[in-house]
Amino acid sequence: MIRAPTVARVALKNGPRLLAVLLALAATPAFAAGLVDNVNGITVDATGRLIRFNAILIDDEGKVEKLIQGKVEDPRPAKAKKHRRGDPPPAPLYSFRLDGKGRTLIPGLIDAHGHVISFGLSLVTLDLSQTRSLAEAQAKIRAYAQENSARKWIIGTGWNQELWGLGRFPTAAELDVAVGDIPVWLERIDGHAGWANSAAMKAAGVSAASKAPAGGRIEMVTGKPSGVFVDQAMSLISRVVPPPAAKDRDVALEKAQRALLATGITGIADMGTSIEDWQAFRRSADRGALRIRIMAYAAGVDQMTLIAGPEPTPWLYDDRLRLGGVKLVLDGALGSRGAWLKADYADAPGQRGLPMIGDTALRNMMSRAAMDNFQIAAHAIGDAANSELLDAITELSETYKGDRRWRIEHAQIVSPADLPRFSQFGIVASMQPIHQASDWKMTGARMGDARLTGAYAWKAMLDNRVPLAFGSDVPVESPNPFPAIAVAMTREDVAGQPLGGWMPQQRVDFRAALDGFTRQAAYAGFADKRFGNLAPGQRADFLLIDRDISAARPADIRDTQVLETWIGGKRVYVKGQ
Repeated sequence: MIRAPTVARVALKNGPRLLAVLLALAATPAFAAGLVDNVNGITVDATGRLIRFNAILIDDEGKVEKLIQGKVEDPRPAKAKKHRRGDPPPAPLYSFRLDGKGRTLIPGLIDAHGHVISFGLSLVTLDLSQTRSLAEAQAKIRAYAQENSARKWIIGTGWNQELWGLGRFPTAAELDVAVGDIPVWLERIDGHAGWANSAAMKAAGVSAASKAPAGGRIEMVTGKPSGVFVDQAMSLISRVVPPPAAKDRDVALEKAQRALLATGITGIADMGTSIEDWQAFRRSADRGALRIRIMAYAAGVDQMTLIAGPEPTPWLYDDRLRLGGVKLVLDGALGSRGAWLKADYADAPGQRGLPMIGDTALRNMMSRAAMDNFQIAAHAIGDAANSELLDAITELSETYKGDRRWRIEHAQIVSPADLPRFSQFGIVASMQPIHQASDWKMTGARMGDARLTGAYAWKAMLDNRVPLAFGSDVPVESPNPFPAIAVAMTREDVAGQPLGGWMPQQRVDFRAALDGFTRQAAYAGFADKRFGNLAPGQRADFLLIDRDISAARPADIRDTQVLETWIGGKRVYVKGQ
């Protein structure tokens, strides 16, 4: 909407005729009020209770005016009347009406943990996530290099030695078979390990004498670096890899948005935002191209102060963008044996993972952020990491009071004794159901069955009244939330295994799964007063989908198709267009 000071300045410069035009535009609402009628509406209320409605009234600011319940044939509010030119514009109930034709309408789904620019870059670089053998990966790498022969480096993501059945990490020699003449650097699917060829190690000056930094590990073969670098050791190679240019980030963001909107994601918590990422978000928003809502968490304290300065940013661009917190990484991942455990890995005696931040440094970082009211979101996967983080929150909560919503990201392996501690100090468990479906076999091998009582413990979190926010960790997993909802309800993978669910006592019902991807995901990012569950006064972000997921079998929920995505009362995606 054009602001009055802007109108006045332009009018003084350009005369009264232009002033009249600008005043008319200033009086025009930025959004058209509307009625989306004849729908099978499903949402959760402020308490997480499932409610139903058959129409949604949207005001002229793109917010929910009212959810209309009752019967479809009940009387509707009157449509706004046309007014003559020169008359003051009325305050319309609505100026457009969409017949939903009985389709199911749900709130826009929110991914509580993702990596937006990394996802976009994965769509424009080499992606190995669908490869199922080393040979298939080598062939894809070779073909990509031939198609991109002008590149000085080959960069990609997505490899997973567990899916290849190797029982070990791949080596530089095996990568050299595919591409040996130019450097190649490929990040593992979880982002916690990288695979380099010999040319990349030479470019980085890595040799048998190289030492891994604290929190990192160089995989070795016969006394030499094998080509795989875990967690902080990845920096030995990544420091010489050319970073994406600004225009590449812009393209990546647009591709990421399109993919997210097509799967029904209208908001996402971006975990690990750099200043370059933030600038890409701002450039997109400045030209009116930012459609999704981004709750940004800076990649460490330095990036936090560089982006936001002395305090969290306000909500910008009609609640499209805000940096409200900082992301800290306490340990690695199970797939690369970097998750920090209290006891040795069952399949790697002598290894307990990689704590990335010392206890004093962790508390200092958390305190530095908390004193300026930034929210802390800390990655903790192993039971030792979760226990250490719970200890730190307990200590800091004595100083930093109020509504902090301390976030623990992943919380995958938790000691049973630590589960009740999540209910203290307003902690939010930010978890990714789809990880359990992908990793259940590997997790058993890494941990041993006797140590899995607190693994992916969604129901235990709810039983302890812990806010449970769901996400995907995209691009580690697909951002599609519907398979994740099915996994939350069944704890089975796409093949329906294990039959009856892995540790079925930790399943949740449909209501809790939907709540985790809507109201609770918004709550986790301090956005619950702005969007998340279609409450009156919230942004009108919603989906029209092809089935009633509240009545469908979980196996059928997986195949849900998004027909339309609306953000702020405006249609931003239509399937097939």
